[in-house]
Amino acid sequence: MPNQSSLAQKAEALLALHQPGNPVVLPTVWDAWSANLAAAAGFAALTVGSHPMADSVGKPDGEGMSFDEVVTRVAQITASVDVPVSVDIESGYAQSAERVIEGLLEAGAVGLNIEDTVHSEGKRLRSSTEHAELVGALRAAADKSGVHVVVNARTDLFIRNDGDDADRVDRAIARLSEAAAAGADVLYPVGRHEPDTMRRLTSELPLPINAIGIPESDDPASFGPLGVARISFGPFWQRALAVRANEILDRWR
Repeated sequence: MPNQSSLAQKAEALLALHQPGNPVVLPTVWDAWSANLAAAAGFAALTVGSHPMADSVGKPDGEGMSFDEVVTRVAQITASVDVPVSVDIESGYAQSAERVIEGLLEAGAVGLNIEDTVHSEGKRLRSSTEHAELVGALRAAADKSGVHVVVNARTDLFIRNDGDDADRVDRAIARLSEAAAAGADVLYPVGRHEPDTMRRLTSELPLPINAIGIPESDDPASFGPLGVARISFGPFWQRALAVRANEILDRWR
């Protein structure tokens, strides 16, 4: 395991970067090469995306990788850069909260995303109470480790189009508020939102909010006025690079 004091310092540094209205951009990486590219460009922290990471090893997203495979890949990434690294751990890979925290710290990561779609159980949606309990268990395990792992609690209500459109924002706010009370540090209503919806989310939720950015087309300056504290790219940076790669390859076919 990396030095405990170093991990604790990186976790504190990652958390301090979350400033509503002055969002930190965490490029979503998937291997040592992409992580080095982003770190060399000057970004202060990174996040590892489950989708691009799975693509990079020929596995499907949605926990197509095993947790041990994730830990191995994350360790390669953290060994190659000297900035805080967070990891999208999907819905936890059917591991205990203790094992998740232990594995991430072994790999040198200091943050995590945890979503409420349970891939190992037919992709069912956790109840809000269940999700909050998992967030609380992750917080307790992190506290026991001595490293304040930054917990980014995600809800998939929007990307699943769950339930009625009319009250989906209300339900997302209620669900994420429970996760906040359970010990989350950041909240992630994943999806693309209209400005009015994002303003509601950032103003009514009690913690910093993570938004998704389309790296080649969104205006980086547009997120701060909406109250966003963190921007990540999901699979979209990898996809943008794939488009450019295909343009180059097409010249040679």
